[in-house]
Amino acid sequence: MTAYLHAFGAHLPERAVANEELAARLGCAAEWIESSSGIRERRWAAEETVVDLGAAAASQCLAAAGVPASQLGLVILASGSAPPGFPAPGAALANRLGLDAPPVIDVPMASAGSLFGLALAAQLADRFGDVLVVAAEKMSAILQAHPLEQNTAILFGDGAGAALVSSRPGPWRIVDCALHTDGQFREELAYDGQAALRMNGLSVILQATRKLPSVIREVLDRAQIPASQVSAFLLHQANQNLLTRVAKSLGAPPERVFSNIARYGNTSSASMLIAAAEWSRQNPPPGPVVFAAFGAGLHWGALLADSR
Repeated sequence: MTAYLHAFGAHLPERAVANEELAARLGCAAEWIESSSGIRERRWAAEETVVDLGAAAASQCLAAAGVPASQLGLVILASGSAPPGFPAPGAALANRLGLDAPPVIDVPMASAGSLFGLALAAQLADRFGDVLVVAAEKMSAILQAHPLEQNTAILFGDGAGAALVSSRPGPWRIVDCALHTDGQFREELAYDGQAALRMNGLSVILQATRKLPSVIREVLDRAQIPASQVSAFLLHQANQNLLTRVAKSLGAPPERVFSNIARYGNTSSASMLIAAAEWSRQNPPPGPVVFAAFGAGLHWGALLADSR
C-alpha cells in the first residue's frame, strides 16, 4: 500500500455563537465556558444541511488539489450527526458533486469518523485512485432538538472538512495508521435520534487522555520517530485541556499541537480535517505529521504521514 495526502478543505457556517450568548441561555458564566473547554465561540448552521456543509468543504479541497470531481474514484463521507434513516447522505453528496458512478462509503461515526475515513482511503487508494474523504457535522441540530444541556451545549459546533487521498505521489506520504474500538464504554457518549445527547464528560475525558497518547505512540514507535521530531499533531478538537494533556503526555512542545477550538468548538468528525485545512495553509514545515482522533463508540486511532 502506498497512498498520499494531496490537499485539504474546510467550510464553516457564517453564524458565530459566542460564549456570552450561550451563557445567557444556560444560566452560567461565559468565563466558565472558556476555562472548562478553551472555547470562545462556535459556528451553528441555519438552513445548511450536512450535505451542504460537506459539499462546500469538498469543493475547496478539490480546488486546492487541482483535481476535478470527475477524476474521483471513491468518496467517503463521515458524519455522526446526519439525520437517521436511509439512504445515508453520501449519495446526496456525490450527486451534488456531479458524480453518477463512483462508489460512496458512509461512515456514521462521531468525532473519530474522519480519522477512520483517512485510514480506509489509504487502504483503498491503490484500487480506486483518487479518494475524497469528507467529514460533515451539524451538531447544533442535535443540541437544539431538545432543551439545551449545559455540559454539551457549550462544546459543539457545526462545520465540514475534506481531504484528498491518492495513490499518485503527493505532498504527504501516509506511513502508517492504527485504529481501535472498545464497545464497553459505548454508553458514555451516545445519541439515538430520540432523546437528548448523553455524555459522561469525566469518563470520556479520562479515556481520551489515556488512549490518544497511547495510539500516537503506537504509530510513532513502529516508525521509530520520537514525538519531538513530529512537525505537527493534528488532533480531533474536543477540548483545549485535552489537547494540552496529550502534548504533555507525549513530551511534545504544546505549540506543535494545532488548535482552533477557541473559534469553532468541537465539530465532531469534521474537526480534525478543518484543523488540517487551516494548518496546511500556513506553509507548514517539512517532516512527520500525526493525525489522531477519539470519539463515541469508543473509537480512536492515529495516522502518520511524512513530507520528507
